[in-house]
Amino acid sequence: MPIQNKENLKEKEPYKAELLAPAASLEVCKVAVFAGADAIYMGGQKYSARAFAKSSLSEEDELLEAIHFCHLYKKKIYMTLNTLFKEGERKELFSYMDPYYEAGLDGVIIQDLGIGKMLAEAYPDLPLHASTQMTVHTKEAVGLIEKLGIERVVLSRECSLEDISDIAKASPLELEVFIHGSMCYSYSGACFMSSLLGGRSGNRGRCAGTCRLCYSSKGKKGNYLSMKDMFTLDLLKELLEAGAYSLKIEGRMKSALYTGTVVSIYRKYLDLALQGSSYKVSEEDIALLKEVYDRGGYSSYLEQHNGEDMIAFGEKPFRKEKEEVLSKLKQEMEERERKIPLKGSLHLSYDEVPYFSLEGENGLSVSVEGSQPVEKAKEKILSRGQIAKQMKKMGNTEFSLEELSILGEEDIFYPLSFLNQLRRDGVEKMREAILGQYRRNQRLRGN
Repeated sequence: MPIQNKENLKEKEPYKAELLAPAASLEVCKVAVFAGADAIYMGGQKYSARAFAKSSLSEEDELLEAIHFCHLYKKKIYMTLNTLFKEGERKELFSYMDPYYEAGLDGVIIQDLGIGKMLAEAYPDLPLHASTQMTVHTKEAVGLIEKLGIERVVLSRECSLEDISDIAKASPLELEVFIHGSMCYSYSGACFMSSLLGGRSGNRGRCAGTCRLCYSSKGKKGNYLSMKDMFTLDLLKELLEAGAYSLKIEGRMKSALYTGTVVSIYRKYLDLALQGSSYKVSEEDIALLKEVYDRGGYSSYLEQHNGEDMIAFGEKPFRKEKEEVLSKLKQEMEERERKIPLKGSLHLSYDEVPYFSLEGENGLSVSVEGSQPVEKAKEKILSRGQIAKQMKKMGNTEFSLEELSILGEEDIFYPLSFLNQLRRDGVEKMREAILGQYRRNQRLRGN
């Protein structure tokens, strides 16, 4: 994906961008996708810069299910492997990564360059992204990253719009920038405060959040190092013009309600920015963002270098929740859930096994056959309405059967249990057909 710079764009040519959302669990992953995220980033409890995230994605099967879910909905998913590794941990790297690679993982976010080299040699077709933990904030550093074969760099939060523009002009790499959420007092990846004060290293995913603590200065106590959260709703168009491609929301330790609310609001304004439309951020949307999390206001380095107005000081990170507002947000979150539409065709002829075909988006189609022949009804006829009702029972699958044509004789008999199995077989085959487009063969690995 070439970086877009304002001076390189044709008049009225649409921008391209990716809205990237965090996932603390499979539930949050689904909420983010339904809220409008183009891609998800997540990690297990190993080798991730959020080792204390309460994640149900820690188990291999759930992590794989998150990959499958994103691909079913045509979204990308990136895995965080962004800690510094100990020597002994390298031995289990490939056994840990193999299942995710083979499932079609879309990219890995790394900090340790040695691990990056190992991954590049073992999985040559797996994109690598340089984590913000690598503290990349200059075009010279991005130039080095480019030589290492890394495809995307997550820039430090401290980069200004001018910095992003300069880097984009100097490099073809995809640029990923944070657009909302927590900000560290120091550069990510270069802060050792947690290690020194608490014996917990941020570069091992164990940051104790020491910059959020209360300290004394000149006899007065306050949260002097606690940064306000980043907020860029009003700067999305400027970010696109500067050359940012992936717009990243922070919060892999946040709730589904937080993630769903933030993603949906940023989706609304990003769509306007992508269309080149002028917009004004509504006070109502800002209030909703503060309702799910409020550290005492917003700030960012995009337009300012420093200043005490970027510090939250004594502000509490949460406000008293308004039940009616939270109830409304939860309802909206549930209403955003959607199924993947399918078209179906069922052929029923005497003395022949039934034939059920499904067609999905982009023309992908599958077909399955029943286990026994259809019979001519002797007494009770299985009506078209009964058949349609059974075939449209998609239950808790990701699909909905929007259209169904039933062909063949009408005065037939076929056990409902067999129809149900035919439907289940068809849906499972469609699911596997979609996921099969993303799967990799292990034998493609370099070693």
